[in-house]
Amino acid sequence: MEIARRLEGLDSAIFSEMDELRVREENKGKDIINLSIGSPDLPPPPHVVQALQEAVANTGNYGYALTKGIKELREAVAGMYRRRFDVFLDPNREVLSLMGSQDGLAHIYLAVVNPGDVALVPDPGYPIYSFGIHLAGGEKYAMPLVKENDFLPDLTRIPEEIAWRAKIMVLNYPNNPNAAVAPREFFEEVVAFAKKYDILVCHDIAYSELAFDGYRPISFLSIPGAKDIGVEFYSLSKTYNMAGCRLGFIVGNSTVIKALETIKSNIDYGVFLPVQQAGIAALTGPQDWVESLAQTYARRRDVLVDGLNKIGWQVDKPKASMFVWAAIPPGFKSSKGFAVDLLKRTGVVVVPGAAFGKQGDRYVRIALVCPEQRLQEAVERIARHYHLPE
Repeated sequence: MEIARRLEGLDSAIFSEMDELRVREENKGKDIINLSIGSPDLPPPPHVVQALQEAVANTGNYGYALTKGIKELREAVAGMYRRRFDVFLDPNREVLSLMGSQDGLAHIYLAVVNPGDVALVPDPGYPIYSFGIHLAGGEKYAMPLVKENDFLPDLTRIPEEIAWRAKIMVLNYPNNPNAAVAPREFFEEVVAFAKKYDILVCHDIAYSELAFDGYRPISFLSIPGAKDIGVEFYSLSKTYNMAGCRLGFIVGNSTVIKALETIKSNIDYGVFLPVQQAGIAALTGPQDWVESLAQTYARRRDVLVDGLNKIGWQVDKPKASMFVWAAIPPGFKSSKGFAVDLLKRTGVVVVPGAAFGKQGDRYVRIALVCPEQRLQEAVERIARHYHLPE
């Protein structure tokens, strides 16, 4: 049986190889500290779990759900955006529920891109940004994110002919994988650029609440004129530890949201009603729990980064996200080579930066998804097996 050629561009080889190697090492009896996949290791807030339990027990919640999401959820999203970002949204036209933000990020290309259109995609970047344009038959133009420019794309280096062909630009701050953040001035530059070239901006803000040391990420939509050319993707996966529930949303430009709703209504239904009701509880309930979660990640970050710096592996301390982006030590030619060596020697699993694009190959991504004592143990194992320069 011949498989569709479009699958040829969907490559998760590095992730698969690292996971297979992890399993082999575990089967040898090795104690593995898995800092690879960014899946929260903590439970949701108790009031969210209670809301989900009560909704699941309601036998009236098992019918098909509308694609756009129930009114109460959309109003909760609009309320959160008003309180948190001072952004006003029409819950009927400017909010659409998603089965996790990845659902929307994958399908948005089908809603706005024609074959041959260009997508401006960050490199390194979350893989769905590239896979989505491939499935839509478009052409990817990689925007390098390099340390010398604070891991922000340099819009002045995008060729004029590419800018005029571009239909969509994807941004993600706080960033996965590199944990970079973006100042307001950068977003203002993006709005002006997008209006000049008639480009849809899709901003992924999944990590906006995991911020540290007093830093507060802003919404792209808070920039004047951003809603004219932009949408934003938000997820409850990280903020409320609801990764398995698959609930997120897209907000912003109503024309784009309507187009995405048309795509989704032809391929699936809405999110399971109890999950939507749990999402309402998360968004409208006490938010001091979210601040406590951010403090937990800040403590984990400090244990890992301070520990690595102390043993000679110089790593920058991120202002936000649940990741640390670490340059591979001298003597290694590739991120994969180092990650494999690290796993075999120490039992610590990280993701090679090459999995996120060409610009990531001198880095590894480390997820803060273990308790502090396990992160400290990871540092101690690395110190025992590597002689790093002081």
